[in-house]
Amino acid sequence: MLFFSNNTSRACALPYLVAFCLVIGSAPAQAETSVSVPASAHMGGALRLTGQSSGGTLDPQVAYMALTKQLELPVYDTLLSYPKFSGAGAVPVVANLVEAIPLPEDGGLTYRFTLRQGIHFSNGQVLGVDDVAASFRRLFKVGSPTAGPYYSHIIGAEACLKKPETCTLDGGIETNAATRSIVFHLSTPDPEFLAHLAWVHSTILPADTPAHDMGNTAPPGTGPYRITGYDPTRYILLERNPYFQEWSHATQPAGYPDTLHMTFGLDQEAEVTAVENGQFDWMYEDVPLDRLGEVGSRYPQQVQIYTQLLYYYAALNTTLPPFNSLKVRQALNYAVNRHAMVIYHGGPAIALPLCQLLPKGSPGYEPSCAYTKGASPEHPADQWRAPDLAKARQLVQESGTAGQKITLVAPLDGRYGAMALELRSTLAQLGYDATVRSMTQAVQFPYIQNSDNHVQLALTGWQADYPSADSFLHTLYSCDSIHPHSDNSLNVSAFCQQDIEQLMHQATTRAITDPAGSLQLWAGVDRALMAQAPSVPLVQIRRVTLLSKRVRNVIVTLNDEILLSQLQIQ
Repeated sequence: MLFFSNNTSRACALPYLVAFCLVIGSAPAQAETSVSVPASAHMGGALRLTGQSSGGTLDPQVAYMALTKQLELPVYDTLLSYPKFSGAGAVPVVANLVEAIPLPEDGGLTYRFTLRQGIHFSNGQVLGVDDVAASFRRLFKVGSPTAGPYYSHIIGAEACLKKPETCTLDGGIETNAATRSIVFHLSTPDPEFLAHLAWVHSTILPADTPAHDMGNTAPPGTGPYRITGYDPTRYILLERNPYFQEWSHATQPAGYPDTLHMTFGLDQEAEVTAVENGQFDWMYEDVPLDRLGEVGSRYPQQVQIYTQLLYYYAALNTTLPPFNSLKVRQALNYAVNRHAMVIYHGGPAIALPLCQLLPKGSPGYEPSCAYTKGASPEHPADQWRAPDLAKARQLVQESGTAGQKITLVAPLDGRYGAMALELRSTLAQLGYDATVRSMTQAVQFPYIQNSDNHVQLALTGWQADYPSADSFLHTLYSCDSIHPHSDNSLNVSAFCQQDIEQLMHQATTRAITDPAGSLQLWAGVDRALMAQAPSVPLVQIRRVTLLSKRVRNVIVTLNDEILLSQLQIQ
């Protein structure tokens, strides 16, 4: 679902957005790309990319930054995949490294696959079933962030989560080299198991890949490109995998550019100017607010605007004062000015206030706002209207926590900075001694996950791994997602409540026999979580990015954004 508004008078409240909105205001609601596809494909050339900073580790079973995922999409493969084309047909998973998607057996406890033949890693090694089994053991050994939430249904996974170094998954995976068969056995049914097999952390690597985070060294992959150079402070270079032969254009198409070279270090303003001047072909970051009017009026055919299941929120550590108090958590939800958050992201044309943990467009989404003027968790409104400072101050007074010190840990990025200052101001209005600690996003994201850092309040964002209520609510707020003393503990709020955990389990189980009923249960989970307020949802956005004049064949998908390997250089 798009979040595009044709109401230009409402969308263009800020002067510097007027030119931008004049361009996009009359576009059809279905339009997701503005660059036309050429009649004939053009192979070759060097695609020049730019971004403010790297995404950290290159290990595909560990990395959890959107930039790394996007860059590594044509480098690594999973057993299943989302199709690499736009449209409604790009949502269901399809077979990738395996020949077909099987029907579940034994009531959803058994899945049988046959591995494709003739696929090679970029080091020349032939892909085999032993690589598959070893890769699934490895994702537990390296402490993959989604090992617990996504793969704990595999028999033997519970033991692997407790003692990763001795993980064997005995009874969970059977392989036969002669028939190239792979059989997964689950301890309990997982309605989203096929989607989990398409998620990047289940990337298949050579069986001898070391069982630790590879950091700046990229392990061999099976995709059309390989990473041949990386300095996290300067650049990353992708070159063609000499052993790649396309087996499925729908899941891993051969790439058009000969090389993809990304340079790190420019700020957003410099990125826009460099792309306008043709020095780079694509910028990772959104076009900054003060340049939207410029690019909308002068470069409309180079602008990309597309919907994502992406939002920004403030995670409240429910184990540390003052946010171990429900009243304080609810107070901040009441007090925050979500209208200001929308303005910081460009206005209603490309942002909307978010008052719940499932974003608009997600399966299971039902409009609900408990924390707005005139509403409550018991009687939520349909949408956010305005902050309620009086109610928030009353809750803080009842909590007895006024005057306490709160440190907000936020990324350095400009829009994060504006949101962080807004939150600090709100906390001050509630009577707290609030400060902001900023750091680069690549450092901040793992930092806020580690319980050893005692982060009280963290400003962060979340993009769905795939279209699912589970990928938001279970991943971010389940007990399974808490990993103390680890940089890969996605439940930054450290929220764990058994009655809500049981509701999540019921929603997941219901999906096997009653998908519609399952979505209703997930909507109930969303409301139950917001009643406990483990975080403060702020704003949901659409991506606005810029490409150079020489780029063609822009393909945007809901799951993978712009397919960099499919860009053609004129």
